Amino acid sequence: MPARGNATGKLIGSGRTADVYEIDAAWVLRRNREDWGDAAAEGAVMEHVRAHGYPVPRVRTEDLGTSRTDLVMERLTGPTMVEAFVAGAIDAVEAGAVLASLLRQLHAIPGRRPGTRVLHLDLHPENVLLTPDGPRVIDWATAEDGDPGLDWGLSAIILAQVAVDDDQPVAGPARAMLVSLLADPSGLTGEGLAEARRRRAVNPTMTPREVELLGAAEELVRSLVALREP
Repeated sequence: MPARGNATGKLIGSGRTADVYEIDAAWVLRRNREDWGDAAAEGAVMEHVRAHGYPVPRVRTEDLGTSRTDLVMERLTGPTMVEAFVAGAIDAVEAGAVLASLLRQLHAIPGRRPGTRVLHLDLHPENVLLTPDGPRVIDWATAEDGDPGLDWGLSAIILAQVAVDDDQPVAGPARAMLVSLLADPSGLTGEGLAEARRRRAVNPTMTPREVELLGAAEELVRSLVALREP
């Protein structure tokens, strides 16, 4: 059931694991499919980073914990970074720089366990909305506390999977975004990249083709930067 009994309105967005429905002018309902994720945990981490000034949608906190699949959050206006790129409103180099800035800003926030930082673990152009008030990061279902190198690794390898796919018309721009993302200062580490590849390989949302490209994607990333090893 929707959080707090809200009627499901018009479908306004869909991703690999969730659908987004209109509630009213101020709020939307994001509903996970097939018991994917934990809406309460996701909302809690969003509120944690927002309390530290990070750009995320507001969560309707009175609904947290009422449903494992439903999350009510602020309705934002603006295209995803991918949509903005296709429309010519942002170029690949700027997009990569924005992603890098968002990662650095996030990793300045203390995690909820001592000695850790908050990690998004799925920060890529489709999960950044470019609103009139600036970029906002969405889809925190995979967030956890840990070492920032893993977050950089996942953002890098996600872009690299597109960059090495000859069937993708945006392979070239994805490579340019990747180069911009990894421009100094980058928090990418060899250990983080290796773990990122491992996690992508077992991610149930990956297609066989995407898994097949992981080796080439990792090689591309390693060719672009001198990685810090543990």
